[in-house]
Amino acid sequence: MDRISSVAGLVLLAAAASSSALAQGETEAVKADIIIENGFVFDGTGAPWMKADVAIAGERILAVGELEEMEADRRLDATGLYVSPGFIDAHTHAGVGLATAELSHGKPLLAQGLTTVMVNPDGGGEVDLAAQRKAFLTNGIGPNIGMMVPHGSARKEVMGEEDSHASPEQLERMKDLVRAGMEEGAFGMSSGLFYAPGSFADISEVVELGKVVGEYGGLYTSHIRDESDYTIGLIASVDEVIKVAREAEIPGIVTHVKALGPRVWGYSQAVIQRIEQARAEGVEMWADQYPYDASATGLSSALVPRPAMAGGTKAMLERFDDADQMDEMRPQIAENLERRGGADRIQIRTFPPDTSLEGKRLSEIAQARGLDPIETTIGMLKEADGDVGIVSYNMLDKDIANLMRQPWRMTASDGDLVPMGEGVPHPRSYGTFPRMLAKYARDEEVVPLSTAIHSMTGLPATVHRMKDRGFIREGMIADIAVFDLENLREVATFTDPHQLSEGIRFLAVNGELAIDDGEFTDVLSGRVLHRNGEDRLRTQ
Repeated sequence: MDRISSVAGLVLLAAAASSSALAQGETEAVKADIIIENGFVFDGTGAPWMKADVAIAGERILAVGELEEMEADRRLDATGLYVSPGFIDAHTHAGVGLATAELSHGKPLLAQGLTTVMVNPDGGGEVDLAAQRKAFLTNGIGPNIGMMVPHGSARKEVMGEEDSHASPEQLERMKDLVRAGMEEGAFGMSSGLFYAPGSFADISEVVELGKVVGEYGGLYTSHIRDESDYTIGLIASVDEVIKVAREAEIPGIVTHVKALGPRVWGYSQAVIQRIEQARAEGVEMWADQYPYDASATGLSSALVPRPAMAGGTKAMLERFDDADQMDEMRPQIAENLERRGGADRIQIRTFPPDTSLEGKRLSEIAQARGLDPIETTIGMLKEADGDVGIVSYNMLDKDIANLMRQPWRMTASDGDLVPMGEGVPHPRSYGTFPRMLAKYARDEEVVPLSTAIHSMTGLPATVHRMKDRGFIREGMIADIAVFDLENLREVATFTDPHQLSEGIRFLAVNGELAIDDGEFTDVLSGRVLHRNGEDRLRTQ
C-alpha cells in the first residue's frame, strides 16, 4: 500500500470509529435533521455506487445505510438521483470574487456541486492570509475555502518585479511570509513559474520555501515554468515540480496539467512517465486538470517575452515605445504566437477599453484594424494598460484524455468568479464539474463515473489532507451533492459563458442546504478551512 492510500485508509477508519454506536444498530435511537433516501451513493473512494440512505445531523453525516426506521425532521427523495460528496476544486481563482459582498454566495460554484474551493493558485493572490480570511468571513461565503500561500506574491512583496535571484536576506524574508501563511492555516504553497515575477526565481529558491511548507505538513502546487517550449520546455518544467517535492519532502502537484500548443502535442505520455517514475521512487506527485481543450491567461503572459516584463507592466509598456527593443521583441512575439497555434486560436476574454471586442478572435480584430497580429497585440496591450485576458485554443483531445485517465489526476477548474455579464470568461468558471461528469464520464466514457467523482471528491481531500471531507462516511462533514445525471449539463459556452450549470438538485455545505430541490437558498454556511481540519470554526 502506498503512502497516500494509507492516509485515505486512516481517514475512513477514523470516521467509522466515531460512529461505532450507529454501526451497532442503534439508528432508531437517534434523530436526523435530514435523510437523503433511495439514492445511488458514490462514497468518494472510486468504488461503484451503492443503494443507500444518508442521514445528516448538524454538520456531520450521522449514518449511511437502510435508514427507513430513523426519525428525521426532513426526508429528501433521491430516487433515480446520484449522491456523492460535495465537489472540491483544487485550483480556482474565485477567491477575489468570494471576498466581495456581491459574489460571496458563489452561486456559479454551487451550481456545479462545489462545496470547497482552493484559492491563491499560480503563485498569485493575497500574502496576508489573516486579512484574506477576514475578508471572506465579512459577508459570509457559500462554499468552503482553503487558502494557499502564493509564492509570486511573496516574492513581489520582497523583491518587486526584479529579474534576479534572491539574496540570502531576501530569501529569509520570503520564508517568513510563507511561515506566516502556514501559521494561518494554509494548505501549502502555490507557484506560477510561467508568470512574472515567479518566472525570475531559480528553482532552488522554491525548494527552500518548500522546506518551510514541509514543516507544517503542507503541499506544493505549481503552474509550471513552461507548458510548451517557451523556455526550458514542458518535461524539464515537470521535473522542477518533482525536484521541489523530492528535496522539500512534500507532495507536489502539476496544476492544470497540459501539453500546450502544436509543438508539444503528444507529450502527455512523457509527462505521465515522469510522474510515474517519481512516484515509483517515493516522491508524492499529483496533477490536476480542467476538461477543456482551451486555456485562459493574459495576452501579455502568452505572447510577450519574459525579459520585456521585468519591472512590471509600466516598464513593459515603455519598452513598446522603444524602437530598438521592439525590433528585438517582434520576432519573439511572432514565435510565441506560433507556439499557440496562430492568431485564430486566441479569443479575447476581457478588454476594458472596448468590450465589443470581447469574444472575438485576435485574427478577426487584426483584420478589422488592417494590421498584422503582432502589431494588433502591442496596440491592444497599450490601449488596456496591459490588462487583456484571452482564451487560447491550444490542446489536443488525445492528450486531454490520456492525462485524464491517470489515477493521480484531480479535476480542477482554474476558473474565475466574476459578476454575471462581465467579460467573456472561459466557460470552465461555470461548467467544469458538470462537464467532467456529463461529457467525459456519462457520454464519452473516457473514465468511469466513479473515477470522475473520485477525482473531484476523495482524491483532492486526501491529497490536501482534509481529515473529514471528501467521503460519504459516518462522522464526516456533510458536504453532499445530489444530482440528476441524465440532466446534468454545462450550459456555458465559449461565446456565451455567463450561464449556470444545471442538474444539481440538492447541495449541503457543512450540513445546511445551499441548493434545495434545484433552487438556491439564502444559506451561507461555508467556512475558511484550516489545514488538517484544525481550528475549522475560527472566524478571526
